[in-house]
Amino acid sequence: MLRILKWLGILAVLLVVAGAVVIFTAGDTATLPQEAGYGAKPNLPPPHPTFIPTINQAGTAPWTNGAMPKPADGLKVQAFARGLDHPRWLLVLPNGDVLLAETNSPPKPDDAKGFRGFVAGVIMGAAGAKTDSPNKIVLLRDTDGDGVADKRFDFLTGLNSPFGMTLVGATLYVANTDAVVKVPYHEGDTHISATPQKVVDLPGGTINHHWTKNVIASPDGSKLYVSVGSNSNVGENGMAVEEGRAAIWEIDLASGAHRVFAFGIRNPVGLDFLPGTNVLWTAVNERDEIGSDLVPDYMTSVKDGGFYGWPYSYYGQHVDTRIQPQRPDLVAKAIVPDYALGAHTASLGLTFSDKARLGAAYAHGIFIGQHGSWNRNPRAGYRVIFVPFTGSKPSEGPSGMPREVLTGFLNGDGKAQGRPVGVTIAKDGALLVADDVGNTVWRVSAK
Repeated sequence: MLRILKWLGILAVLLVVAGAVVIFTAGDTATLPQEAGYGAKPNLPPPHPTFIPTINQAGTAPWTNGAMPKPADGLKVQAFARGLDHPRWLLVLPNGDVLLAETNSPPKPDDAKGFRGFVAGVIMGAAGAKTDSPNKIVLLRDTDGDGVADKRFDFLTGLNSPFGMTLVGATLYVANTDAVVKVPYHEGDTHISATPQKVVDLPGGTINHHWTKNVIASPDGSKLYVSVGSNSNVGENGMAVEEGRAAIWEIDLASGAHRVFAFGIRNPVGLDFLPGTNVLWTAVNERDEIGSDLVPDYMTSVKDGGFYGWPYSYYGQHVDTRIQPQRPDLVAKAIVPDYALGAHTASLGLTFSDKARLGAAYAHGIFIGQHGSWNRNPRAGYRVIFVPFTGSKPSEGPSGMPREVLTGFLNGDGKAQGRPVGVTIAKDGALLVADDVGNTVWRVSAK
């Protein structure tokens, strides 16, 4: 009976029309301002689960008539490349060429079953994320230095929902959804014809709930670090299918050995090293369905062997009672993240700003691409922000609050003209932003 009521309830409150906003009339509304979920000590009110989860996904209305997002004062924005096919992640090569993963979710039939799968399908459809994956990497080249890519090449095809990329010497590594693969690369190449060679298998399968896998090389090029998201929201598919997931892996390139470097990280996506150090940072999507104010996404330095709470707790020892049986032994050692990025902002992209040339205000800190919420009322994210650092940590107090860098992704009707994903620094110091709804790579530079 409860299952029937839930289905009737969800059908009664969802209105899905092609290109329209998903309208929701139940669930909950945030009681705190969005800013309360930011910083080293976010406000964490009691959980507020509802019988029907809050669904407030923005529909899509991609950019028209030359419209663009709005940059912060002192910055300007232009389209580095338009007319792309679901661009998600970026890598700048030493010669300034830009690799872009055009990609989307692989088939995952067991993630679409039941009530939860139905809801996820509605959300993804409204967000424009149910198209077939292009499964390729394109190369973008600006030959005249005007900030616009005037050359475009199909660089590497035949991949399996590729996402992260990293270059070590003359070898390019790509994180497919189910494996890290490698191909040879020589500076100036515009197409790779070599068949990708497998480095290591990654957790995939027919659920593959968080399918994106990112990869980054250590500063000395001896190791790879790979982000692997969880196979569920909060362990509802059983912990057996979470083996090796909700984790960051370390791969030793000399021996091929791999291990879990850190775990209990629900969905780590963006990865970067604090400049001049071996300290890895990541952007993490936290859990849903316990209220519009919970749980903040976060960015954090990652400790070798560290446990970050998922699914048993969040922000240290805040226990999530939905997962049974509990693991108080793990909860007791759960590490508190360094900096909260707001509840349900879907903070994906992360890159340190030290190589950027955007002015003193952005000299040392992290740029974050916030893809935007579905489980929060009112909506949050849908922007690019900058978090300033003092030394090796985010700045404290009011000066440490995030600064908006790129906004205007939602139009006046609340529809998403674009949604930022990957962020990186171009060779000339501009900030590049992959927009998977607007099918554009934006270039942000100083005026």
